[in-house]
Amino acid sequence: MEYAAGGELLRRVSADGRMTENFARRYFQQLISAVAYCHSHGVFHRDLKLENLLVDENMDLKVTDFGLSAGRSQVGSDGLLHTVCGTPAYVAPEILAKKGYRGVNVDIWSCGVILFTLVAGYLPFNDYNITLLYRKIYRGQFRYPKWVSSEFKHLVSRLLDRDPETRITIDEIMNDPWFCRGGYKYPTRVMPELDEDHVMAKDLNAFDLISFSSGFDISGLLTHSEYLNCVERFVSKEKPEKILERVKAMVDKVERVVVRKDEKACEGVKLEGLDGNFIIAVRIYRLMNELVVIEVKRKEKKVGGGHFWRTQLRPLLLELALLHGNASK
Repeated sequence: MEYAAGGELLRRVSADGRMTENFARRYFQQLISAVAYCHSHGVFHRDLKLENLLVDENMDLKVTDFGLSAGRSQVGSDGLLHTVCGTPAYVAPEILAKKGYRGVNVDIWSCGVILFTLVAGYLPFNDYNITLLYRKIYRGQFRYPKWVSSEFKHLVSRLLDRDPETRITIDEIMNDPWFCRGGYKYPTRVMPELDEDHVMAKDLNAFDLISFSSGFDISGLLTHSEYLNCVERFVSKEKPEKILERVKAMVDKVERVVVRKDEKACEGVKLEGLDGNFIIAVRIYRLMNELVVIEVKRKEKKVGGGHFWRTQLRPLLLELALLHGNASK
């Protein structure tokens, strides 16, 4: 990784515990440029805070730690994200409401907390009691220091608007008088070129990978039935659409097995035995640019339900996998 010689932005705060508005403006402009770039590529950080902002040897800002970030593929059918995450003092009120939220809006809220802290020298929302802290955030209760300008107050009030629907947008920030002072110009964005045949498979984040561990699966303690539930995964270099084409072509030649689109997956199919002896979900997740994970969830009768899997589907997936030995049970 690139080395950020200047360390965390938090260290750049002057000895009296805060920055001047002019000094903070430069970093805030760079922060908004970076966030706008991420959003234009469908990435929402969800944990923006001073500790995740580094400074390089040229005193330019670097946004880091995308471990809690989300992509467009993780947005629900309602157009919202639902994972409760973030750092308490920087978290947006709509996340606390647990009714779903837009990644763009929560990142803008966190940017507001960062800007306030740089200039004021303290967090707008802070309390040792986490319940009281969340109550202050949800109610939007904070006080400005005496030394800040009215233009600064106006921008921060728009950034820390409790209502995500009326909260300031990135475009509005870039046209704000306080923000634009000094002749700000947003650098030209380079949009990713998408292959027309490219399938937007769900991207895996750190939490997805952790959840793949069998040690985190407690479903067997909660349910009992005549069915056996199994999960296997394969790593492949094949494109998602090619994998699904091969699966569908194979199923077309098999009697008493039907294939349907898996409504719970961004990219996947569901195979069902007409005699009711198995249901198999084949789902594809993007691990990195050239690799995908094929996840197979099987629900089959304990007697006689695994024949199709063992003799036909699993051999096909092994053929598509990088190595026959990379299948994970």
